[in-house]
Amino acid sequence: MVNTAMITTALRRILVLTLLFSASFSAQATQDLPFKVETVTAFDEPWAMVFLPDGHMLVTEKKGRLLVVDDDGDKRAVSGLPDVGYGGQGGMGDIALHPDFATNGMVYLSYVESAPDGTRGAAVGRGRIDLAGSRPSITGFEVLWRQYPKMVGYGHYGHRLMFDDEGYLWITSGDRQKFTPAQDMQSNLGKVLRLNDDGSVPSDNPFVDYLADSPLVDRIGVYGEVWSLGHRNPLGIAQDSQGSLWVIEMGPRHGDELNLIRKGENYGYPEVSDGDHYDRRPIPDHSTRPEFEAPKISWVPAISPSHLSFVQGTQFEAWQGNALAAGLGAKVIVRIEIDGATAKEVERYDMDTRIRSVVEGPQGALWALEDERGSSKGRLLKLTPK
Repeated sequence: MVNTAMITTALRRILVLTLLFSASFSAQATQDLPFKVETVTAFDEPWAMVFLPDGHMLVTEKKGRLLVVDDDGDKRAVSGLPDVGYGGQGGMGDIALHPDFATNGMVYLSYVESAPDGTRGAAVGRGRIDLAGSRPSITGFEVLWRQYPKMVGYGHYGHRLMFDDEGYLWITSGDRQKFTPAQDMQSNLGKVLRLNDDGSVPSDNPFVDYLADSPLVDRIGVYGEVWSLGHRNPLGIAQDSQGSLWVIEMGPRHGDELNLIRKGENYGYPEVSDGDHYDRRPIPDHSTRPEFEAPKISWVPAISPSHLSFVQGTQFEAWQGNALAAGLGAKVIVRIEIDGATAKEVERYDMDTRIRSVVEGPQGALWALEDERGSSKGRLLKLTPK
């Protein structure tokens, strides 16, 4: 006869031992980190952050909020934002400051739009932010770019933003979990895009004259925006100290990639990947198709990368020039050494929480945003050397 009381007691003991082991492991992992971790504040599904010239930061929340935050974690909500299509991976996304922000006050936002027919797509717009008073606001907001075409579904928007050293606006655009758009030049999905600050297309983009002589193709198309193609879900973009452009993206089932972005090149998705489909159907590896650009790092198993940045300051002096990748599923920050066109992972730091973004602040400290999912609580963490 089964003794249910004994089984219940045994299960409780196993649970207690598991929790104790987990707490011990977490404490040990924190103790072994080369930096101190300070919790500053928490948000409701934070997604991105950027520092203002005065040291305050702007933080986006997926549900459609933008907040001005000070070092102590005090927040002020910003008004004048666009309507956001929240759901799944979609909502308010990235934020970037115009290179001349100190004089023009222009901020750029990415977000997801919902159409009346149920389709959705990312968009990028800009407006002038007024930080005076208790209620800061954005005025004159205008849309500069949209994903085309809008799709049914709630994933793979990408929509990371970056201004490079020459003042060009870069946008990453995910494949919307539809695979083939990444290779379709009549779509700007699954691409890395380069625009002028007003949303117009630079004349030296690689596909400006794509199919220009064909009578069947309207030259007013999206291909002029495209810098590179064959991307899946690019969630991080950053420029290194030599001016090279790097993009990190989620693979399918494993096969996350760090790519050195070259003008006009094709990175192969969905024709190749070092991961497989989620139903375990194989995808040919990059090594089988040399005509496609191969990643500089491919992670198997996956780290689920969500952001990419570079260390430039002196607080973490030994890390200068290194890239930092935020990891969601792996709950890590990965440090990557860049040497010209090569890259290698040199260390990873177990944060015991999903990391959505990590950036270097103006004083050299690192600031990390937790994702808000499961045990991750959407906190803002300040990291300083031990």
